[in-house]
Amino acid sequence: MTVLVACANGAGSSLLMKMNVLKVFKKLDIPVQNIHHCSLSEGKSSATKYDVVFCPLNFLSMFKDAIDRGTLVIGLRNVMGEKEATEKIIAAGLVEKYKK
Repeated sequence: MTVLVACANGAGSSLLMKMNVLKVFKKLDIPVQNIHHCSLSEGKSSATKYDVVFCPLNFLSMFKDAIDRGTLVIGLRNVMGEKEATEKIIAAGLVEKYKK
């Protein structure tokens, strides 16, 4: 699975969100081939190249085109919330689809 993590500037919070999401995937035994963090503007233009995109919940609408094209985009209220990330990954069916 390939994962994109995007935040406003693509520096601090996206890196922290990337680390958090990767930690959750490892706990759920879901393999990740590639995980990239970036700014929202870069993420918006490249989202369809990834299986899953994570972003802050308030920026979810920026990925409408990717969603319309079938990309799974998950918005997080708390970008460092391991519990929320876990719940949303499970709810999205990623465990069944990608588990080793």
